Amino acid sequence: MSEKEVLLTPAGLKKLEDELEQLKSVKRREVAERIKLAISYGDISENSEYEDAKNEQAFVEGRIITLEKMLRNARVIHEEEVDTQVVSIGSTVKVRDVEFNEDIEYVIVGSAESDPLENKISNESPVGKALLGKKVGSKVEIQVPAGKIEYEILEIHK
Repeated sequence: MSEKEVLLTPAGLKKLEDELEQLKSVKRREVAERIKLAISYGDISENSEYEDAKNEQAFVEGRIITLEKMLRNARVIHEEEVDTQVVSIGSTVKVRDVEFNEDIEYVIVGSAESDPLENKISNESPVGKALLGKKVGSKVEIQVPAGKIEYEILEIHK
């Protein structure tokens, strides 16, 4: 079975590479020092510092494996590939919430770099899926956990 392609913007790629570098060069060393210090306390069978450090080590190593896999399967969406005629990955899309008459701007990104707090929504999310392929002027009704929302697409740009 082939591994899932990870769609990233250049900024998303850099963010993942930076996180991987931080984990490998800094975090691994910090966790190893915590383990070494915890072992120096003696009996590790009832040593909570040792247990915490080993758990953190497992998390760090798991995250490194995940990031390496993501980067191996990454496909970077460059700005010149972004179509401004229809909503696509890499697009910034301005929509109007029809019910509340409120304008919202989203950046459509791959799931690996989605961040709702920064209005970066995944192409796999209900809103992202519904907007993909739509043109300016289109109205889209989207089923979300809170109910239905209706957006009108006002602008699409890079």
